[in-house]
Amino acid sequence: MSALFTPLTLRGVTLPNRVALAPMCQYSAGPDGLPTDWHRVHLGSRAVGGAGLIITEATAVVPEGRISPQDTGLWSDAHAEAWRPITAFITAQGSVPAVQLAHAGFKASTYRPWAERRGGVPDAEGGWSPVGPGAEPFLPDYRTPTALDEAGIAGVVEAFATAARRALDAGFAAVEIHAAHGYLLHEFLSPLTNHRTDGYGGDRAGRMRLTLEVARAVRAAVGEAVPVLTRISATDWVDGGWTVEDSVVLAGELAAAGVDLVDTSSGGAAARASIPVGPGYQVPLAARIRRDAGVPTGAVGLIVEPEQAEQIVAAGEADLVLLGRELLRDPYWPHRAAAKLTQPPTWPHQYTRAF
Repeated sequence: MSALFTPLTLRGVTLPNRVALAPMCQYSAGPDGLPTDWHRVHLGSRAVGGAGLIITEATAVVPEGRISPQDTGLWSDAHAEAWRPITAFITAQGSVPAVQLAHAGFKASTYRPWAERRGGVPDAEGGWSPVGPGAEPFLPDYRTPTALDEAGIAGVVEAFATAARRALDAGFAAVEIHAAHGYLLHEFLSPLTNHRTDGYGGDRAGRMRLTLEVARAVRAAVGEAVPVLTRISATDWVDGGWTVEDSVVLAGELAAAGVDLVDTSSGGAAARASIPVGPGYQVPLAARIRRDAGVPTGAVGLIVEPEQAEQIVAAGEADLVLLGRELLRDPYWPHRAAAKLTQPPTWPHQYTRAF
């Protein structure tokens, strides 16, 4: 039996295999953050393609938490209603729908990647004032954030918890907390971006405080049976930044707070970082956290070949493999991988005539 196609049980949910669609922004929602037919087809086709876990793009817990005005959200009952047909379709294909709950922090209110302009979106074009751990913008052409006070921080924690409860109503079977890539929770974690001197800054324990408060609030909101994942940037790839040693400590604390799997990415807090990009370049980070913190991990980052993904799981480097760009190129990668790894593919009946 292929390790990659062995089921994985997280609390009360069993994934049919260890292949997950990594969260990837589509920048295709309306100005109100509602998912569209694009999301139903995009996410649904990856479920038809055989991925065991389907994770949405970064889905904002408050309107000002969106990266761009075209990001999805989950801050109202109307959003839950819009997500329901999408989660229902994913579930009907045998996959597990999960939502990545996010707040972009000082990276919010920016143009989507293919827009003619770059940087911060002004109010006149549907933008807004972002927030962050301090009042420094990420880049000179980004909007200047407002530093969150303690009341604002408490509001962020409550927004994550409320969105998590709403996610269950929307039909999601698991939730992921986005604490990576230079967005709000990562901004508080990294000494490159958190220069606070109160209880949410300073030493590592202070900088971890917000992420752990969010994790505990989300766990309480969804109950004991629902899996909670957290995506982290395991290293900033910059001297003086967040390190994999920090991530080992954070992973242990996240597990104690009720997180079931650490989705291990990297980078995003520094505009210029020396990142050794290559096939599986982040896998050693997932393996280190899994070994030293004793928590399940997901590996992500230029995982392309079935044999590569199989080796990651079989060798115990990670419990789950998340594919991003490769599943954009080929929604049916899991079925093809199963055939290549001598597993019986589970093509939908509607497609079996092709074989």
